[in-house]
This record gives sequence, C-alpha cells and structure tokens, in this order.
Amino acid sequence: MSNDSAALPAANAGDLQPSAVRAWASAIAWPLASFSALLLIWEWLVPLAGIPEYILPVPSDFFERLWTDRALIAQHTLVTANEIVLGFLMAAVISIPLGYIIVSVKILEKAVYPVIVFFQLVPKIAIAPLFVVWFGFGLFPKVLLTFLLCFFPTLVASMTGFRALDERVLYLTRSMGASAWQTFRYVRVPAALSYIFSGLKVSAVFAATGAIVGEFVGANSGLGYLLLRGTSFLDMPLIFACLVALSVVGIVFSYLVDGLEVLLMPWQRKG
Repeated sequence: MSNDSAALPAANAGDLQPSAVRAWASAIAWPLASFSALLLIWEWLVPLAGIPEYILPVPSDFFERLWTDRALIAQHTLVTANEIVLGFLMAAVISIPLGYIIVSVKILEKAVYPVIVFFQLVPKIAIAPLFVVWFGFGLFPKVLLTFLLCFFPTLVASMTGFRALDERVLYLTRSMGASAWQTFRYVRVPAALSYIFSGLKVSAVFAATGAIVGEFVGANSGLGYLLLRGTSFLDMPLIFACLVALSVVGIVFSYLVDGLEVLLMPWQRKG
C-alpha cells in the first residue's frame, strides 16, 4: 500500500507535462489552421474575381517576395522590432511605478493624473512630425512615439490594479508586523499583476503602431520606410511581404508578454 502511495504523486506529475504540451500544441495549431484556410481562400478567390496583381496580390506572390528579399526585409524588421521593444520597455518601466505612486499619494492623483489625461488626449500621430523636427530621423523619435502610445494604457491598468486591493488586507498585514516592503512585494504586486498585464497586452498592440507611424513620418530604415518605398513604386508584393513581417513581429512580441505573465503569475496556470 505504501509503495502505491509513493508512486502516485510521480505518476500525477508525469501526467501534467503531456497535458501542458497538448495545450500549447492546441494554442498553436488552431491559429495556424485558421490562417492557412484564409490564405487558401485568398489564393483561390483573387484570380477567380479577376482582381489584378497591382491591387491585391495572391499570397504565393508576396510569400515568394518575402523569401526572395528575406535579407532586406529581415534587416528592416530588426530596426522596427528594436523600436517596438525599447518604447514598450520604457513605458512599462515608467508607468507601472508611477501608477503605484499616484495611487499611494492622493494629492498626486488629484493634481498629476488630470494633466496626464489632458496630454493623452493630444493625438500622437499629429505630434509625430514635431518629433522629427526636434530629434531628427534617428531612433529616438520612433521610440518616443511608441512610448507615448504604450504609456497611458499601462498607467491606467497599473493604477486600477494597485487600487483594487482590499484595504482590510493591508490592515491585516500591518497587524501581523509586515514591513512596507513586504506588503508591497508579497501583497500589492501579486494582487495588481493581472491588471498590469492586461494593460501591457493592450500596449503591445499599440507599440507596433507607434513604431510604424514614426517611420512613416521620417525614417531611412524600418518596415514603415520599406512600406512607403513599396507604395511609391506600386510594388504590392513587397508591401504585403512587409505586412507579413510586421505581423510576425507583433505575434512574437504578444507571445513574449503572455509568456512573461505565465512566468510571473504561476498561480494562474491551468493544470
């Protein structure tokens, strides 16, 4: 009886790994199947409808172009990915602590938050040309625009998360002798993480938009620059190849955020 009991936990632990593998396989297989079906319909329907290539190319054309010009597209993809990552990280590093400070200091919530909302109402695309005038055609204006688009969603989500904690929990930690750092580390941050990651997922979508808009306004490299170059020559296969590369960057970045959420929030993992 004791031997069977000792073997039971090991068997259960072994069963968890295949279930996790199946879950990941299912999460990848279904989107791949959907995209494959969409591309097949596209490939079949465009020639049937008589749509010319200079208006809408078939997937086989722009995937061939993606392979033919892979070195050029990869070079510009790395530039855009660098802008996305830097702007997103800058927004996360600044907005999450700022959200905690604003929630913790009530006077700041009354004095500073309305100012932040006011500046958020200014269209970022409208001020993008100013960044080119002020900072030139280099990396910084694209990163700054990406940061501005990611900043507010992450800030609001962080404030909501830090505010969502029940005050009675804080009274309990004080009565148990927990320090301010222990309360922050073991109570406030875990309670706010789900809200923070919700904001980060929204920001991950905006990050690619900020980088591309910045490249549209003024750049000599990046996928936005390559898209404009393809548009000027009506090179539709190149345009769609760049869109595919940009989509891949966005998908990879989104999965990285999801993976970080799973890593930092193990209590929400599905068994």
